[in-house]
Amino acid sequence: MVTIRLARRGANKRPFYSIIVSDRRRAPNGACIERIGFFNPLARPQEEKLRVDRARVDYWLKQGAQPSERVASLLRQNTPAA
Repeated sequence: MVTIRLARRGANKRPFYSIIVSDRRRAPNGACIERIGFFNPLARPQEEKLRVDRARVDYWLKQGAQPSERVASLLRQNTPAA
């Protein structure tokens, strides 16, 4: 199964996450199919905290990819109000 999840990057005590599409059987920091965004939980007010390519997320969701709980939460927060 294909999943959309976070892969940790960054230094000790300075987390930075890539939002990736990968096979569920792969290690979180292993090979991925596609990188579709990032999440920086410690971003300063002038820095970008979250960037997601919504077109690619929608494509992968239509293909049957399942987002992790945290990624689903981030996507709900990032959804523009209609």
